[in-house]
Order: sequence, then structure tokens, then C-alpha cells
Amino acid sequence: MATEKELLKKFLDPLKVCKRYKPKFGQGNREEGVSLSQFLNLYGDDPFYAWCGLDSELMYAAHKAAGGMTSVYRQIGKGCESLFREIIIDVTGYTDRASAAWSYKTKTSAGKDKTLSLDGRLEFDDIRNASVKERVNAWVAEYCGILGAKTPAHGAVFEVRQGYKSKDSKRQNGDIDNIAVAWAQGYMPVFAIFSSQIDGDLVLRYRNSRGGILVGRTDGPSTVSLFAFCREVLEFDLSEFFRRNSPVIKREVHETLEALLNA
Repeated sequence: MATEKELLKKFLDPLKVCKRYKPKFGQGNREEGVSLSQFLNLYGDDPFYAWCGLDSELMYAAHKAAGGMTSVYRQIGKGCESLFREIIIDVTGYTDRASAAWSYKTKTSAGKDKTLSLDGRLEFDDIRNASVKERVNAWVAEYCGILGAKTPAHGAVFEVRQGYKSKDSKRQNGDIDNIAVAWAQGYMPVFAIFSSQIDGDLVLRYRNSRGGILVGRTDGPSTVSLFAFCREVLEFDLSEFFRRNSPVIKREVHETLEALLNA
């Protein structure tokens, strides 16, 4: 079993990447990004940008903050994935960590193989904790009743996200594809959203496609609230975990934002 400190590290480690974020300014595949001095040279050597006064530290800070905010959300999302998967491994008693993830192969438009994966899996046959296994089976059956679907043969798979504010049709179509493949392979697909912010139209579209959705609400049943699901089905109080560790998480986020807002 992972300790509280180890679980917190799983969540926070991805966020540390943001402190090193630098904007690229269209400079090819420069992985390390453009430093302030490089930016001042780049924009200072551009007559038009220099005439407009864009070769300034404030402009660099604005770019850094804009791209950095996207990075913050992305890395928090990675932390949520890692934390959720570790919780599944601990509470189920999986003997093989690979049981906690799920992937499948598909073809690209060019005919090449492509592997797509989801972030968590509750495999009926691999759950060693008897009480968790009983509750997982009952919960999946209950949710299938809500979706109007038959109980799957193998269990449930989870796509984990920190929040879902996007209306990106490409992402939605990809999610719908994942839902279809999951059902075809004997799994009920579920979107586990740590934030409570998700568009109502999106919830309706996914549920109409027979995809389950759990959101970060502190109220509601385990078929609606991610925190209720973790507490009542997985026997892990995720909301209390975040309440206990909120001061440490807030400090890390504050330091990250300060780094991003400083040229």
C-alpha cells in the first residue's frame, strides 16, 4: 500500500514540470523553449515587433503565463491520472500493476498501428479485496441500469481528467470511439472528472453514447460524484485526502504560478 506521502507525490510530481516552462515562439521543435534573453534578441531583431515595442519583458511574461496556464492544467491532469491509478492498485490488491490500465490498438488513416489507452481499470477477475470486488460488481450493475446497458463481462475502464471545459469536437469524437471500443471489449467506460466543471451538453452526449461520467462533487450518489464513488465503492476517501493535503498542494501551485508570471 502506498503511504499518504507517496500518493501526494504521485499527484504533485507532474506539476513541477510547469516551473521550468518556457514559451517556444514558433522556434521549431526547441524542447527547452526560448529564454528571456533569447526572446529579447529574437523580437529585438524583428523590425516590426521592435517598432511596436513587443521586445519587452512584459511581453515575454505574458506569453509565458498564457502557455504556462495550459501546462498547469495539463500537469494537474497527469497528477490526477497517476493518483487515481495508484488508488485502484492499492484498494483492489492487484498482483499485477498492469491490471490497473487498459489499452487497445487501432489503425491510423495511413494504415499504421496506433495504441490508445485509458487511465484506470477495475477488472472483475483481478480484484483481490473481496469487499471492494463485491461493491464494484454492484456499482457497475447499477450504473449499467442507468445507461440502459447490459453488465459487461470484464469490468470498468476509466478516462481520468482534472476538468472538462473544452468543446473540442475532435476530442469528443475520440472519446465516443473509446466508449464504443470499451463496450466491444467487455468494459463499461467511465469518465472520472476531478473538477465539478463540465458542460451539461457533454454529459448528455456521453451518457447517450453509454459512457458513464463521475464529477468532482462532494454531494450526490456514487453514480454521479467521483468522491462518493471513491469513498463508498473503493473504500478510499479522496475528498478527505485533498482536504488534508490542501495546504501543501496550494503552496506548490502558488510557487508554480509565481514562476510562470515572472519573466
